[in-house]
Amino acid sequence: MKAIVRGASGSPELRNVAAPVPAENEVLVRVHASSLNDYDLFILGRPPLPARMLGTFLRAVSASAPPRVRIGGSDVAGSVVAVGSRVESFRPGDAVFGDVSSFGFGGFGAFAEYVCAPQAALLPKPAGMTFEQAAALPQAGALAMQGLHAGGPLRSGQKILINGAGGGVGTIGVQVAKLQGVEVTGVDRASKHKMMRSIGFDRVIDYQQEDFTKSGKRYDLILDTKSNRSLFAYLRALTPGGTYVTVGGQTATLFRMLILGGLIRLLTGKRIVVIKLKQNAFLSDLKECFEAGHLAPVIDGPYKLSDWQDAFRHFSAANQEGKVILTMV
Repeated sequence: MKAIVRGASGSPELRNVAAPVPAENEVLVRVHASSLNDYDLFILGRPPLPARMLGTFLRAVSASAPPRVRIGGSDVAGSVVAVGSRVESFRPGDAVFGDVSSFGFGGFGAFAEYVCAPQAALLPKPAGMTFEQAAALPQAGALAMQGLHAGGPLRSGQKILINGAGGGVGTIGVQVAKLQGVEVTGVDRASKHKMMRSIGFDRVIDYQQEDFTKSGKRYDLILDTKSNRSLFAYLRALTPGGTYVTVGGQTATLFRMLILGGLIRLLTGKRIVVIKLKQNAFLSDLKECFEAGHLAPVIDGPYKLSDWQDAFRHFSAANQEGKVILTMV
């Protein structure tokens, strides 16, 4: 089968490799679509030393990992081909989706024509959901939902801001937040603003023209996908008792947040939360939102597997609107 693997040089390559065989508790999936996440690029390359040291996020890419072929890809949507002897949830022909990553030295593998995954990592795909839409939801949806709930349940009238809002986390997060009557501001480049307004953002900010931490506006919750400003700048933009939550970004900033978070809460009453991804968290809730017509994943592409380099460049430049999708069939 064809797969995007981590090559001997440490860079991703498209290769022919042996198809996987499911273990007794695993499902073999014919992959129809996958999507790009930061973790996927890390697993296929070699991040800088500080990133490797951040074990809560990147254990899967530690320099001590055994040398072997690694296939990237966390989010999968496809059809069951075969099941292991102990699998009871699925049978061949079922359409499924989920996040197949794991933070050890296994997992991942969705950037391929076939992937094996534990049955617990998959859910039945709704009939009205395309494979491309299904591939957009698992990891970005989990991060969005974990981030939105980090400050407690959302309440009508709250003001939240999403930084890096035009990507997967932001485009899912705003649609969920608006269901609770929350006012949502999105920060991203101007080229994404039309799309962002169309999915529910009340206000959009071009980060190249305005620094939201200096505007004087305050937010009850800041959900950040970038972590590209100083910690104290973020605190300045929070209401008393507000919560800043990050799902990724610059490693040095994340370290400071982990170290200083407790002290900041003690001194200011404001919370600093660094999210550790919970695989497939809230995926059932997101599935229900989609089926109820309240959520429509924003798709960028899709790109064919043969065009994977274009997809990677597009994603790495942060030009994507919603989720960058790779299709295998």
